[in-house]
Amino acid sequence: MDNLIISEENQGVFTITLNRISKKNALNSAMYKQLGELFICANKSSSILCVVIQGDQNCFCAGNDLQDFIESAKTNDIAALGFIKILAAFDKPIIAAVAGPVVGIGTTLLLHCDMVIAANNSKFKLPFTQLGLCPEAGSSLLLPMRIGQNRAFELLVLGKTINAEQAHQYGLINDVCLPELLLSTAQSIARTITELPIDALMTSRRLLKDATAQMLPTVMANEAEEFIRLMKTDDCKSILAEFFK
Repeated sequence: MDNLIISEENQGVFTITLNRISKKNALNSAMYKQLGELFICANKSSSILCVVIQGDQNCFCAGNDLQDFIESAKTNDIAALGFIKILAAFDKPIIAAVAGPVVGIGTTLLLHCDMVIAANNSKFKLPFTQLGLCPEAGSSLLLPMRIGQNRAFELLVLGKTINAEQAHQYGLINDVCLPELLLSTAQSIARTITELPIDALMTSRRLLKDATAQMLPTVMANEAEEFIRLMKTDDCKSILAEFFK
């Protein structure tokens, strides 16, 4: 269980690397808690000006570890919901570098990032309804605002899989690059951000976020309530049980 998440600070850039490659960086409760702690520390640190979150050049995040998710559902202790609250309240720029599978929360967490760079091997999928669940992480608000209601329905309800070029066309990501250039590209953008005047940088980011800042907590709370309810339905239970057969 050690080193499932690696963090490093370098000249104002705090890099968080998902390192559970054998499981395609599927997130479990321990990883969510560690991510939350890292973002809290980064928010408090005066030396950190920007965060980069990444996997490697072939894999970002395959979503929730479903076995861990099933266990968490028994007690309503959904660590992912706590992490997303911390992420949504984070007040410094976040750059995401994604590749390979970008599934479920692997995609919805991107809606809280300021820039997203994707390798051309990326595949984005939001299989919530297919699992008997509903959108989370504020995605029912943020995704339609980002890409439009109709496309958001395709992704959030129909669970359509899109590639990096489609995600770029939709406006979900900023740019597409070769896998071998992914991590260095994200670091280059982060360094550019750290060189900006700090007050102007943070003020500008806050103003960009203000449009959704008041609505987002209510939306996320409503999503969380419905998500927890749906986890207990027969549909969701049978779908997850079938997955492990």
